[in-house]
Amino acid sequence: MARLSGKVAFITGAGAGIAKASALAFAREGAKVALAEINTPLGRATEQQIRDAGGDAVFYETDVTLDDSVKRAIDAAAARYGRLDILMNCAGGSLVEDVPVHKMDLAVFERTIALNLRHPFLCCRHGIPHMIASGGGSIINFSTWLALIGQEKPAYAAAKGGIVSFTQTLAAEYMSDGIRANAIAPATVRTERSIARWENKDSTAAKPSAAVLARMAVQRKLYPFSVAESEDIAAIAVFLASNESRTVTGAVIPADGGRSACFKMPVP
Repeated sequence: MARLSGKVAFITGAGAGIAKASALAFAREGAKVALAEINTPLGRATEQQIRDAGGDAVFYETDVTLDDSVKRAIDAAAARYGRLDILMNCAGGSLVEDVPVHKMDLAVFERTIALNLRHPFLCCRHGIPHMIASGGGSIINFSTWLALIGQEKPAYAAAKGGIVSFTQTLAAEYMSDGIRANAIAPATVRTERSIARWENKDSTAAKPSAAVLARMAVQRKLYPFSVAESEDIAAIAVFLASNESRTVTGAVIPADGGRSACFKMPVP
C-alpha cells in the first residue's frame, strides 16, 4: 500500500530540485500534491509530469515571500482537496552575494531571510489551521549543514539556523494537535541550480576559484557521502511525511554525509 495514500501535501518550490523530486515521490506514494512555485512554466511542468504518471497534482503560482500569495495558494489547495496533511517548505537557497557581514549589501541579507525564514513562517501561519482541522499532519522544513557548524554564508546560515529553532518550537506548540515538525539539513545537493552554479553550465553565476574547486575536491574525498541527489533528500521527506515517522518530531536530520558531525577533521 502506498505510504501516503489519502494524504494531501503542499510543497513550495516544486518546479525544480529537491521540491520537485519530493513532489514526484509523494505522488508515487499516493498523495495528492499542491505545487507552489513562482516560475509558472516549471510549476506547470511538474504538475503535468505527475498527471501523466497517473497522480493528482495542482499548480499554484506563488511568491512564498508574500503573505497574501501564500494564503491564497494554501487556502485554494485545502478547498480543492478538503484537507491538508503535509506541509513541505522547501523553496529557498543562498545567494552568491552572501559574503562576509561587513561587505554584504543589506538587500542580500533581507532577501535571504525573506526566502529562507519568512517563507516557512508564512506557510505555517496559513497551513497549520488547515492541518489542525484535518486532525494533524507533518511539517517538513529545510535547514542546512551550515546552520549546524558555522563556516560561511552568514545570511543563509542565520536564516537556516532560525529554521532549527522555529521547527523545534512548532513541534512543541502543536504536538497536542497531532502535528509533527521536523527539518532536513542537507549539504551539497546536485540540483539544477547547484550544477549551474558550481559547474558553470548555462549560468551567469560567479565561477568558483581554483582554491574553492581544490577545497571541494578534498571535501569529496573526506566526505564521500556528502554530495546528494535530489531523490536522496526526497526519500527522507517521504519518511517524515509518512506514518513511519510518527514518533519523530522536533528533529533536525543532517543529510550531509557526516560533514557536520566530522567538521573537526582538517579541511584545507
